Amino acid sequence: MLPDIVAPGLSVLFCGINPGLLSAQLGQHFARPGNRFWPALHLSGFTPRQLKPSEQHELLGYGLGITNMVARPTARASELTGQEFVQGAEILTKLAGKYRPQTVAVVGVTAYRAGFARPKATIGPQPETLGPSKLWVLPNPSGLNAHYLLPALADEFRKLRLSVLD
Repeated sequence: MLPDIVAPGLSVLFCGINPGLLSAQLGQHFARPGNRFWPALHLSGFTPRQLKPSEQHELLGYGLGITNMVARPTARASELTGQEFVQGAEILTKLAGKYRPQTVAVVGVTAYRAGFARPKATIGPQPETLGPSKLWVLPNPSGLNAHYLLPALADEFRKLRLSVLD
């Protein structure tokens, strides 16, 4: 099990889809070298330098946290079932209610659509909330997501950061 990096009152709680095999092995979120989460986080201005996966606990000092929608590690997110996404959305809702982050950012529109039964959801702010938290959807930072190159991915993260500052 990959540990949640969470505390009360965060600005943003990022929610990945599920741990990859390397992340699960190392106990570090977004651990695969080709994953663009950490570079996008830095380039968007959330962190003053690019953190390494091994420095994930430093997120709390920036008012950020991280969890996953589904706890089960897989080589690809496509190996997950619809039921796992629905159960993960229920768990995420409870987590948001307990820790009350300002915003929950689901990192992967497909996971958000499946988990929350929102088949037409798009990237960006969502009209509903997750308990007391605003809800935002970001693109999947996996290197397998060819729809977003790093500059475009960082721009989407930047939009979230700017909304949190409002």
